[in-house]
Amino acid sequence: MNVSAFGLIGLGVMGKSLSLNIAEKGFTLSVYNRTEGDEAHVVDDFINDTETFDSISGFKNMEDFIRSLESPRKILIMVKSGPPVDAVISQLKPLLDPGDIIIDGGNSYFKDTQERYEALKKEGFNFIGCGISGGEEGARTGPSLMPGGSAEAYSKVKTILEAIAAKDAQQQPCCTHIGSGAAGHFVKMIHNGIEYAEMQLLAELYALLRPFYNNQAISDLFSQWQQTRSGSFLLDISSKILITKEGNTYILDRILDKAGNKGTGSWSSETALDLGQPSTMMTSAVFSRYISALKEKRVDLRKRFNNQTESTQEPDLQSLEKAYYFARLINHYQGFELIKEAAKLYGWNINLAELARSWTRGCIIQSELMSKIAIWFQSGDDLIKNDTVFEHLKSNEPAVLDLIQNGLANRVPVDCFYQAYHFWIAITTENLSANLIQAQRDYFGAHLYQRNDTQNSKFYHTNWLDS
Repeated sequence: MNVSAFGLIGLGVMGKSLSLNIAEKGFTLSVYNRTEGDEAHVVDDFINDTETFDSISGFKNMEDFIRSLESPRKILIMVKSGPPVDAVISQLKPLLDPGDIIIDGGNSYFKDTQERYEALKKEGFNFIGCGISGGEEGARTGPSLMPGGSAEAYSKVKTILEAIAAKDAQQQPCCTHIGSGAAGHFVKMIHNGIEYAEMQLLAELYALLRPFYNNQAISDLFSQWQQTRSGSFLLDISSKILITKEGNTYILDRILDKAGNKGTGSWSSETALDLGQPSTMMTSAVFSRYISALKEKRVDLRKRFNNQTESTQEPDLQSLEKAYYFARLINHYQGFELIKEAAKLYGWNINLAELARSWTRGCIIQSELMSKIAIWFQSGDDLIKNDTVFEHLKSNEPAVLDLIQNGLANRVPVDCFYQAYHFWIAITTENLSANLIQAQRDYFGAHLYQRNDTQNSKFYHTNWLDS
């Protein structure tokens, strides 16, 4: 039997696309898929469809699949996150040798990845949690890859992963070793949180514009912005979505306004709360999706309005672009701050400049802004302290206020933009009202407070009832 350099388990959409990408780059590959139920013919169908790649071998028996791989075995699992990942690992362990490498390429929760990493390490196996972004097309032509785990394990799969990854503007692979343990899946989770907010900002712009402009005009505007500093993958596909038709009807106009989610956005928000980080924009985007799911209630409540309010205040297009760029800067700042805090807590030595560089191509949040962020991080790890970023935020504060006021005047919810504005105002305010909160906490719970008229870090308590 010929041995393969790499193995892949799970021939779903992403698994198939990655398999073709790997084979196209010249690596021998063994693929396996379960044969239960309607998946009985998945392997046969895939092999028949890929006859031009004689470097791919298909297997329906796990033992034969494992025997087909060179040592140390390198196996990428592409199955649904959660129990299915554990089920596959349980199947693999009795068949593997110490030093073999298991790679989870799904959207697994980072704490689950950390537990798997530690458990498999004790048993002598290497485990890599690898975030993969780019969707079906990216998986086929070049995704952004975020592998975490031991540096030694990564060194053994580096050649293959970097070969299949997207290439940045300097033709370097959009793949870098993120850090130990679950670092790779953590940054993929935050990538998705940033993505949630980026998508919501575009949805809010669309909501502001559609009372005054048709789909073609909004698409034209987004296409113009695509050629500027605001250019991004999401902006580009939004401009195309707006004008895609089914017959004479725009498909977008026939899509129900109930947004789905797969949990990675809420994981990001939960993690922000756990780490004490104000990632307000991604959390706002998650809640916006939750509100959209309440379609029946929204329809019923709207009917109870006697007056049918109409949008009358047309937004200023030049101001909108400034506000959009402003909000995106805040969104990316919050996301990277969350990554920084987690890296400190978990001991991950994450290179923010290199991470941002790996997100400049291949992934869903690739953009002109991300390319600038990769450069900005080379001179410091705090984006908001960068002179260019700070001056832009400072000078374009009025544009965001105009957008919010336009939304209020036209009764259009723009909470993600509001959260960007609110965060900026709060983070640049020297004296917030939290002193009253500290006094309240001390009054009812004796939680203590610090004073602003002393230089020490001592905590105080007042007997408020006797005052």
